[in-house]
Amino acid sequence: MSDVTRSSETLLEVVDLRTFINTRQGVLKAVDGASFTVRRGETVGLVGESGSGKTMTCLSVMRLLPVASAEIVAGEVWFDGKNLLEASEAEMRRVRGRDIALIMQDALAALSPVLSIGEQVGEPLRHHFSYSDADVRSRVIEVLDAVKIPRPSERLDEYPHQFSGGMRQRIVAAMGLGTSPSLMLADEPTTALDVTIQAQFIMLIREVQESTGMSVLWVTHDLGVVAQTCDRVNVMYAGRIVESGEVRRILKRPLHPYTIALMESVPSIGTKREKLYQIPGQAPDLRNLGAGCPFYARCPARMDICENEFPSATDDGAGGFVHCWAVSQ
Repeated sequence: MSDVTRSSETLLEVVDLRTFINTRQGVLKAVDGASFTVRRGETVGLVGESGSGKTMTCLSVMRLLPVASAEIVAGEVWFDGKNLLEASEAEMRRVRGRDIALIMQDALAALSPVLSIGEQVGEPLRHHFSYSDADVRSRVIEVLDAVKIPRPSERLDEYPHQFSGGMRQRIVAAMGLGTSPSLMLADEPTTALDVTIQAQFIMLIREVQESTGMSVLWVTHDLGVVAQTCDRVNVMYAGRIVESGEVRRILKRPLHPYTIALMESVPSIGTKREKLYQIPGQAPDLRNLGAGCPFYARCPARMDICENEFPSATDDGAGGFVHCWAVSQ
């Protein structure tokens, strides 16, 4: 695995990542040229509709593609100065779970029904560290307590079906946090949590970041969570990052028509509307993407050039960028 001198502030740098899935109906471009960075100690959001490629991006970073027909066909994934796409599987096994952890959004699918939660939360510790059984048990109790599992010392021998959906989601989070990773890929970790527990979970992640310097890539469709947690945000549509920038700029002055539409779709307290806004049309078929902007068919600001040519990045003046012909004119 090659080492390259890159910015010391950057922990993760994804460059032109392309992950395609071969289907009977054609090649599905799940991730189509995505590029973004995550700095040390930073929380970066990855936002977009379902099917935009957010989860596949995380799985590509971890090299855990969900189906045999999926393939990373191009790009680079630099983590701490090393290109993970050139790493051997043995090297990736040392990285996964220890240096980079993943919190999956579907806790029921992520947890084994035949193993106790203590065994599952403790598995990464046994794999990566030379801990005794007593040390593993102690750390499991500590991390379960941190994610607000009541009476962790009594419940670590219980099974996933004995916990509520929200508690299972917190157990999955505990599996990731136990090894104190440098980077956490959080794939919609608060989806199954009620408002109170969601706030506690966000605070927990902040506390871990403050104490360990952990970086977080926070995948979500909830712009409220982005506003609470993120320093910067990347807006993803049809496998591409169409806009990126500081979260305050994105929320106050979105540039890309898709980002603007996402903001319009969020109900606003104190604003009376007869009907909630929805983005017109449907997301494009990722097996039949044209050469132009993938948002073309749904965009109120579209021009002829948008259909046939994808725009290069335009600087937003604050360290971010947007891919939009209407902005670059």
